[in-house]
Amino acid sequence: MAVYKRNYKPYEGILTPNWSRFLVPARYALETLFQSRLLIAFLVGSCMMPIFAGAVIYLHHNLSALTMLQIRPEHLLPIDGDFFAAYLSFQGALAFLFTAYAGPGLISPDLSNSALPLYLCRPISRTEYVLSKMAVLCIPLSCITWIPGLFLFSMQAGLQGQGWGWDHIHWAWALFAGSWLWIGMLSLLAMSLSAWVRWKLAASALLFGVFFISSALGAMVNEALDTRAGNILSLGYVIGMIWAKMFQLPPRSTLFGDMFNIRRGDEVPEYMAWLVVAMLCGACILLLNRRLRAREVVS
Repeated sequence: MAVYKRNYKPYEGILTPNWSRFLVPARYALETLFQSRLLIAFLVGSCMMPIFAGAVIYLHHNLSALTMLQIRPEHLLPIDGDFFAAYLSFQGALAFLFTAYAGPGLISPDLSNSALPLYLCRPISRTEYVLSKMAVLCIPLSCITWIPGLFLFSMQAGLQGQGWGWDHIHWAWALFAGSWLWIGMLSLLAMSLSAWVRWKLAASALLFGVFFISSALGAMVNEALDTRAGNILSLGYVIGMIWAKMFQLPPRSTLFGDMFNIRRGDEVPEYMAWLVVAMLCGACILLLNRRLRAREVVS
C-alpha cells in the first residue's frame, strides 16, 4: 500500500482523566523504586510492629489464649493513648528511614538529565509534577503509618464494643492527622533536598543532619542561655510535642528519646510548634518553586 494513501488519524483510545494524570509518573517511579529487594524487605519488616500491637489487642480480649500462654491480663500493655502514641513514634521512625533512602533520588535524576522540560511539555503542570513525586513517598509511608494504625484502632473498637470507638475517636484522628503531618513534612523536605543536591548519598546525609543537628542546636541554645526555648529549634521535639497534644498526653519521654522527646517542664507554646512546621514546609515549597523551572537550552 502506498504511503500517501494513509491519512492522519488522531488517537481514539481512552484518555487518562485530568485529575489523575499526576499519578502516571508516580506509577513508573514506584515501579522503579520497588525493584530494590532491600526496600521490599524493609517494608515487610515495618509490619512487625503492627503485628505485635494487633497481638496485644487480641490477647486483651481472649482469656483462653492468655491462659494457654500463662500471661496475666495486668501484665499486658494497656490499650490507651500511650499505646497508640508509641506505635506512631515507632512507625514514624521507620517512615523517616524509608524517606532517607527513597526521597533523595526522586527529582535529582530528572534535573541531572534535563528531563524536566519533557514532563512539562506534556499536559502536566509543575504542581502536578511535585504531587506525582510526593505520591511516590506518600503511598508507601501511608502503608507504614496511618493505615495499619487505623486498622488497629478499629480492631480494638470492634473487640471492646460498648461505644469505645466513639469515646476515643480523638486517638484515631491523632493517628491519621499526626501521620499525614509527618508524611507531608518528610516528603517536602526530601524533595527539596533532592532538587538542590544531586548526589543521593549527600542528600540522605543532609536529611539526617536537618533533624539531628537541629536537636543539637536547640540543646546548645538551652545551655548557653539557660532556657528551654531552644527546644523549638529541634524538629524532633516539635513533632513530638504536636503528637502529644493530639493524643492529649502529658509531656513525657517517648520511645525514641531525643528523636521525639518532650520532657516534663520543657514545654513551649503549641502554636510555636505549628509555626515551625509551617515555616519549614513553606521554605521547602519556595525552594522547589525556584528550582523546578523548565529552561530551554540554546546551543
